[in-house]
Amino acid sequence: MARFLHPLLRGTTYTRLLHLWVPMLVVSVWMFIDPSSPWVPAAVLLVVGLIPAVRLGEGVQARLLLTPGEAESESAISVAPSASWRDRLRTVLWLEVRMALGAVAMGACVWLPLTSVDLVRATSGYFSDDNPFLPASQPQWVYAVLAPLPLLAFYGVVVGLGELITAAARSLLGPSPSERLAALEERTEQLLERSRIARELHDSIGHALTVAVVQAGAARAAGDPEFTDRALGAIEETGRAALADLERVLGVLRESDRPASSRPALTEADRLLESARVSGAKVDAELTGPLADLPGPVSREGYRILQESLTNVLRHAGSVPVRVRVAFADGSLVLDVRNPLAAPIPSPGLGSSGLRGIRERAALLGGRAWTGVEEDVGEWRVRVELPVGEGRVRSGARQRVDLR
Repeated sequence: MARFLHPLLRGTTYTRLLHLWVPMLVVSVWMFIDPSSPWVPAAVLLVVGLIPAVRLGEGVQARLLLTPGEAESESAISVAPSASWRDRLRTVLWLEVRMALGAVAMGACVWLPLTSVDLVRATSGYFSDDNPFLPASQPQWVYAVLAPLPLLAFYGVVVGLGELITAAARSLLGPSPSERLAALEERTEQLLERSRIARELHDSIGHALTVAVVQAGAARAAGDPEFTDRALGAIEETGRAALADLERVLGVLRESDRPASSRPALTEADRLLESARVSGAKVDAELTGPLADLPGPVSREGYRILQESLTNVLRHAGSVPVRVRVAFADGSLVLDVRNPLAAPIPSPGLGSSGLRGIRERAALLGGRAWTGVEEDVGEWRVRVELPVGEGRVRSGARQRVDLR
């Protein structure tokens, strides 16, 4: 019983009924002006629905009265002007459907309660001359039994028409294909941004923690006060850099329009190389070409790729010789990092999110990345080639890239 009466306790039931009544108020006014032409309001709607702003107004009204309290994604009702003739025709059809359902609702709200009143009066022997469906020949107990039925029908009509008009609004005022495409593109951009932020945190904080762990372990094993001082200094410097990177990433989350230029670039590669050296790695680095002239996206992503490559060396190989080559020439940037195999190398499919991040960064810039073991020399190698030529560097480029 409580479930049956639940719609009567919902405010949505009454706001939907109000939504059904609104167009009939306009029709009622017209009927006072010219009762001989009841078809005029419906004909006017055929023209009014073609106005782009009408769809916007109908969407706002429908969302407010038919789906109050629901989020935009849940209501599935668009709040935007008509952007195409298809939207205009859907709006016209919506207006006609709304008027038709409103007429049914208005008739039910007037005649069904009056019929119930007439049935109650008929049980006492009073019959209405305006209701030919209540002949006096029936026993009075019949009218007593039938009296609640119009009210039940009224309840069903009000709730049912409310659900029907809401379904029609979602179908006819729902997002058009162009609006759905725009929403999908916006969602895609949000996911790409979240992925980029996740990579930023992984590369920066992962590098700092790796350096700190390696330095702390080396300092404990060495037992040399001078080495311990150097190790603590390296941990402090790396920690400060990680905090600065973390603040940059959090700044992106707080301020969506904050410029990406605040992130570190390849011109600061010396900081990474020195951090790896003080961690015990023997780094042989060679940086050639005008790195300061690199486009911002290429330089920043190149820095992160180099950072992740050195982090993997420290994490999986320890204090081993590392050869780093960074070259910018002939319209491309090449990063090449090699180190001897001092420990088992993780499979790219098992938890190596850093290697996957390197490939993703290269792909987003229209480049290619190769990571793996060179069996003939017994080295682990990371080689990344990024195009720098005009018109080739594209953030989020939509193309197939060989990521072997």
